[in-house]
Amino acid sequence: MSFENLNLHPLILKAIIDSGYTSPTPIQEQAIPELLAGHDIMASAQTGTGKTAAFMLPALHRLAAPSKVHSRGPRVLVLTPTRELALQVSEAAAKYGKHLPRVKVVSILGGMPYPLQNKLLSQPVDILVATPGRLIDHIQRGRIDFSRLEMLVLDEADRMLDMGFIDDVERIASATPATRQTLLFSATLDSAIDKVAARLLKLPKRIQIATQQARLDNIEQRLHYVDDLSHKNRLLDHLLRDMALKQAIIFTATKRDADMLADNLSAQGHEAAALHGDMNQRERTRTLTKLRHGGLRVLVATDVAARGIDVVGITHVINFDLPKFAEDYVHRIGRTGRAGASGIAVSFASGKDGVNLKKIERFTGHQIVSHVVPGLEPRFKQRPATGGISRGAPSVAHKRNRTWSNDSGRTTNSANGNWDNNRSRSFSDSRESTRGNTFKNSGAPSPYLRSK
Repeated sequence: MSFENLNLHPLILKAIIDSGYTSPTPIQEQAIPELLAGHDIMASAQTGTGKTAAFMLPALHRLAAPSKVHSRGPRVLVLTPTRELALQVSEAAAKYGKHLPRVKVVSILGGMPYPLQNKLLSQPVDILVATPGRLIDHIQRGRIDFSRLEMLVLDEADRMLDMGFIDDVERIASATPATRQTLLFSATLDSAIDKVAARLLKLPKRIQIATQQARLDNIEQRLHYVDDLSHKNRLLDHLLRDMALKQAIIFTATKRDADMLADNLSAQGHEAAALHGDMNQRERTRTLTKLRHGGLRVLVATDVAARGIDVVGITHVINFDLPKFAEDYVHRIGRTGRAGASGIAVSFASGKDGVNLKKIERFTGHQIVSHVVPGLEPRFKQRPATGGISRGAPSVAHKRNRTWSNDSGRTTNSANGNWDNNRSRSFSDSRESTRGNTFKNSGAPSPYLRSK
């Protein structure tokens, strides 16, 4: 099937062709006709499957015809759990609607100055993309008129549920016309999502596209067992020296760890930067723009970046710390292997990560194959090929006992919450010397080099 078969407005088709697309993805092929027919839908679509275009193209098609209601308020409202995803949706709206006359897209996000947002909302708006918390603030102040709203999109509804936004989402929905068309997109359609859909959608069409396992077929998943933080650092240095790694996202457990690791990698000569929720919107936008334009080779991030980053050049994802939830693992590694490309996902696991590892493998239906780098072998016994991590594996407390050193040799323990501000700090294990510690290269040939 081609996009021409979907009966979209000619000016939207022109923008699609300009973008280099010829055939719709499965989610687009199934969702667009239902949406053009006016149905509510609830759809399960994994990251990287083209779901943003699946709802944005029908939304723009609707905007091609003038509204019957005279108002400055939005005709389409898209709610997203994160600022990064909101910006991605806004960019897609601008790209696919560039040939339509007078389509105004506005983003309302936490971290943006209120005066700027007030100015944007005082002007006519066609598509409003927002995070729930900040939108509630503007609704309470009476700055938004939903009288001409025709479409409400809940993007990444499962994530909004996990983050505690569903009450805000329902409150926002109650302020919109009952005649609206409502779309719900989620990575999974479980009982919790079903309950939300029952309250907000009217006789929705249910669309399920791909399983987690099918979505990950183009991503090679690798596992490295680690003894301690020092061992992790040496493995990370080995991976980053691989010339096949063009751009990578490294995921850490905490915001402070992301900052510290990014600082240390920068000190080692890597083009690296951090991304997390404590950064203001201007910093986050600048970092993502630099990543998209190739100015960054390594992005060190928390799970705030697991959804909403669409950069084709990401060849590797590295889980420096395993995520707490299996769903987050899928969204993390989904940052690579975009747009039909292949990708590599590498995860570090210590002896105490066995339970999380099993949950991830059950969720994805795929056992992650362990790899060993010559000269960087783990000390503890690895799990057998068909089982879990060996019972004899020691419990490693490196996440609780990270220390950092500055040029004066003083050390600070992360468990105490005391962090030095010197940007030349380096990672080390709390049981080893922290003075002068650097990432070491084993000198062994890299198993990550691709054959030509």
